[in-house]
Amino acid sequence: MFLRHMDNKEKKSRRKSLKNWLRRKHKGPELFNLLDGEEDECYDSDNNLFQLPELEKDSCFVPNELRIFVGTWNVAGRSPVGSLAEDLEDWLNLKDAADIYVLGFQEIVPLKTLNVLGAEDLTPATKWNTLIGETLNYKSGSPWLAPILKANSRHDHDNLEIRVSASQIESPMRDQPKHQVEDQDDSSTYKLMASKKMVGVFVSIWMKKELVRKYCISNVKACSVACGIMGYLGNKGSVAVSMSIEGTSFCFIAAHLASGEKNGDEVRRNYQVSEIFRRTSFPRLREDDDNPHPLTILGHDRIFWFGDLNYRLYLEDNLARMLIKTKDWKALQEFDQLKKEQDYGGVFEGWREGSMEFAPTYKYSTSNSNRYSGGLPAKSGEKQRTPAWCDRILWYGKCVQQLSYFRSESKFSDHRPVSALFCTQIEVLNPGNRIVAKFPPNILPALLPRDNQSGGGKDEEDRETKHTLLSLLVQDIELSSSSLDQNNATITNNH
Repeated sequence: MFLRHMDNKEKKSRRKSLKNWLRRKHKGPELFNLLDGEEDECYDSDNNLFQLPELEKDSCFVPNELRIFVGTWNVAGRSPVGSLAEDLEDWLNLKDAADIYVLGFQEIVPLKTLNVLGAEDLTPATKWNTLIGETLNYKSGSPWLAPILKANSRHDHDNLEIRVSASQIESPMRDQPKHQVEDQDDSSTYKLMASKKMVGVFVSIWMKKELVRKYCISNVKACSVACGIMGYLGNKGSVAVSMSIEGTSFCFIAAHLASGEKNGDEVRRNYQVSEIFRRTSFPRLREDDDNPHPLTILGHDRIFWFGDLNYRLYLEDNLARMLIKTKDWKALQEFDQLKKEQDYGGVFEGWREGSMEFAPTYKYSTSNSNRYSGGLPAKSGEKQRTPAWCDRILWYGKCVQQLSYFRSESKFSDHRPVSALFCTQIEVLNPGNRIVAKFPPNILPALLPRDNQSGGGKDEEDRETKHTLLSLLVQDIELSSSSLDQNNATITNNH
């Protein structure tokens, strides 16, 4: 009797494991209804289900875990200077070092006509990368020399502009970049994995060298989407980087959305978010490995969206300042525009963000000032702006735990830098079995909302409009399956 009970229990456990594996791998509709209180399910390298425990800041003991630091900073068009290193160290929180640093910047160049319409200048990005590399490696006890930019004559705006040399770090990375950075000293602790700039939006990703050696990192790609003036200029938009670490895909999106605090400005921001979702793509390349990789943002396992998103407060200026003075962050969040738009289903529905237990990050009066711009009594020539949490970090996907969410106090610009530390797990693939199984045809109908399956009274166009983000995900699945069929056919013909 006892053995029968154990058999039934084991069968139920296996069924639950399979069910949750399908949910995670194929991203069923449940994934669009994540709740803050639900249990986060993860898998070890053998696909065995286990529950990720409640994590505290200093404890995250999960096999094959990664600690990912994500930061965002609008630097107001200012070039990095040597005295900024101390501020950068404070922002990166190096006392609690991460495995990966993902840094997003906005306005690394002034948003002037020449910068928006002219050719891309990589000099500001190189300066920032040099300072970041010096800070990460010097503070971790490693010598550091400035990177050397190696670029070939062909400039592809949608490919990585800077990437560390694969041969330099002896990593099983598959695709070679169009532009590479090599360290003159190979003893550094952190290596530059990817870097991409579009006008003022810039993303820089660094990883511990020991982990680059340990894990297979593949299919590193970048895509920029300009959606500023006239909907297609780069004064506003995003830069996204896609990469796979072993069997887990990551997407990092640094964005700068429309400014303004007038009624209706939030609609412009929502539209730009939808455009970034729609237009961001990571097409397959001839030099890619055999493992299919996500083609769209929502096709990834772990997604981080960060930047100057410019959402404001639905609150009068004097009331906002009063709540800030009393540090009543909970009351202030009730009027946060981004959270309201999420609740209304206008943008980022189902995405997560930590509680903002810090003061609004924008707009400060001038550099080297702790006073918000505007207010009473108003100063001559000073812009009147209601303080707001413009600089944000959100995430999407299973098996992600946020360990901290805070702002730093650098007075370098009129924004304060924001950062978050995450703990996540990756699936380690067996070296001889790196082909991921394609989605079974019967999985696709389960991904569609019920009104799509029932054929209810709406026509196809209305249904696609209502479920835009879901349709992008389904498109990613279908394209992945199609690509696998083509690969299998090629293999068969070769044999």
